[in-house]
Amino acid sequence: MTRPALTSESRTLDVPGRTPPGSRADVDAGRWPDVARIPPAGPARTAVARYLVGRALRRLDLIAPPAGARPATVGPRLVLHDPDAFHRRVGRHGLIGFGESYMAGEWDSDDLAGVLTVLAGHVDELVPAPLRRLRGLWVSARPAGDRNTRDGARTNIQRHYDLSNDLFAAFLDPTLTYSSAIFRALPARFDSLASAQHRKIDRLLDLAGAGEGTRLLEIGTGWGELALRAAARGARVTTLTLSEEQAALARERIAAAGLADRVDVQLRDYRDIEGRYDAVVSVEMIEAVGADYWPAYFTALRRALAPGGRIALQAITMGHRQMLHTAATHTFISKYVFPGGLIPSREAIAAHSAAAGLRTAADDGFGEHYAETLRLWRERFTAHRPVVTGLGFDPVFQRMWEFYLAYSEAGFRSRYLDVRQLLLTEGTPR
Repeated sequence: MTRPALTSESRTLDVPGRTPPGSRADVDAGRWPDVARIPPAGPARTAVARYLVGRALRRLDLIAPPAGARPATVGPRLVLHDPDAFHRRVGRHGLIGFGESYMAGEWDSDDLAGVLTVLAGHVDELVPAPLRRLRGLWVSARPAGDRNTRDGARTNIQRHYDLSNDLFAAFLDPTLTYSSAIFRALPARFDSLASAQHRKIDRLLDLAGAGEGTRLLEIGTGWGELALRAAARGARVTTLTLSEEQAALARERIAAAGLADRVDVQLRDYRDIEGRYDAVVSVEMIEAVGADYWPAYFTALRRALAPGGRIALQAITMGHRQMLHTAATHTFISKYVFPGGLIPSREAIAAHSAAAGLRTAADDGFGEHYAETLRLWRERFTAHRPVVTGLGFDPVFQRMWEFYLAYSEAGFRSRYLDVRQLLLTEGTPR
């Protein structure tokens, strides 16, 4: 994937003579067209957004009170640098506009994750009930081109995971594990993150019963840490990925550990699994599958399982009603971070796995640990901005990535999201 062009750190917004009206002066319009351009929005729509957003922010005490007034509480604050552009974006594109406004530098916060956590905790109250039926006026359907067909899945995975291995190394711990850790104690420290990731991996391998001689299939290689730990236990691992950059680095790490004879890294779609395995492990992969393909995903898991085998999954989940709304909506995350993806509900996982002949034998949640994992990633990402800039990622990308990490952290802190480890076994005869 082509890396984003580097742009200036300075922000000179709407300077006469420098840029066309309605655009951001320091945003690369070729790379970020919808951030560079302030969308057209009628006065009525903008006024409604100004009223509703202002009402919500004041009620939640997220904006500073008028001069001379005493704040109700001391907490995170949202600061508007360009209120007109902010309200036009929200009025035209809802939550996508809210995120794009942050990317454009039109608002900021002394505690981004804190602001987003408060908003996530009151998400069902932000818009009055009668107006929720009109949500189609400011949300759009997901692009048909983002569907996870075989070609689409490869493209979608590359758009995120093939950005740059060095980008991910800038904020992940040395294990290069890009999923929730499990800590011994909270709040967590970065120097405990690697051991917490190993604790998570070991719990999954224990669930799967992986040990000496186990034939283990991993769907979603990442950068190879789970395969390394499984092979060190004596398992023979086949691991699948669609990311060429991840596959290349995973192979290097596995060879360096002297375990290349025990691990086979394949560039292969999960729908094309070959063979039967004693154990199958998949960590936060289902979110990238897309709702249309969940039946195919669970069918592939079932088909890969040898008699008496075990499947260990780690999955992010959300409430079922929220999942149904999200599935029908193009969101900030689906537009900029994970095209084609959808976080499932526990009900969806249960229904689709049962339909494939699988039974849920264990189910354990630990969402507060993901909030801490994301906080550590976000803090490390912001601390390594010079490294990220040196890799060719411009300030708009950096604000987008910071927003994504804080937005995700807020989802777990507010309990809008959860993360769970599940054990699936054969539920019906073949």
